[in-house]
Amino acid sequence: MVAAGVDIIDIGGESTRPGAEAVSLPEEERRTIPLIEAIASEARMPISIDTYKSEIAARALDAGACIVNDVSALRLDDRMASLVAEREVPVILMHMQGMPRDMQENPTYGDVVADISGFLIERARYAAGQGISPERVLIDPGIGFGKTVEHNLEIIRRLGEFASLGYPLVLGTSRKRFIGSVTGRVVGERMMGTAASVAFSIARGVDVVRVHDVAEMLEVVKVADAIAGKERPQ
Repeated sequence: MVAAGVDIIDIGGESTRPGAEAVSLPEEERRTIPLIEAIASEARMPISIDTYKSEIAARALDAGACIVNDVSALRLDDRMASLVAEREVPVILMHMQGMPRDMQENPTYGDVVADISGFLIERARYAAGQGISPERVLIDPGIGFGKTVEHNLEIIRRLGEFASLGYPLVLGTSRKRFIGSVTGRVVGERMMGTAASVAFSIARGVDVVRVHDVAEMLEVVKVADAIAGKERPQ
């Protein structure tokens, strides 16, 4: 990923796929902290820790991470907000209906975009109330986290509404199930579907995309950014 020219490396030690069970703190630490230390010692790009546990986040920040990516939007650990505020690091607030083990059982919304937008605004206000600077908040509508295929498609179709909230917008569509539902492709064959979703998302105002196939998606991002008139980080 470093060789390909990635802008941020996001590291997580607990699966958040539908049906996934939680892992213990020692196991999550074993999977993440040594890797963060190794990358931080050799590379200079920002490292993001993907966790909702403040203890893991604190150790990751000590090890060299500088962004907290919390799929719970600061809801599952009362100490996470104060940690982010104290360390003065950016935080990604993501929407998730339910928990990974049950989030796909019956996801239900009134208006999926309005409901998620309201949630993200509320969590951003909560973050500000806990001392986190609004300039350090990013939002993620959480593709696949308690959403049906149609929910996911509508979220992507209406990304401009999330972009208008005033926070940098993060999106993770890479290889996800909705792409397989549209294309009929298995996980390892969803690169082209991912590329389509990445390009469309950038055109709709997304600032950060989370991907697996870094070298290939970086080309997609460069072209989409150029067409959209966005300047890439130097």
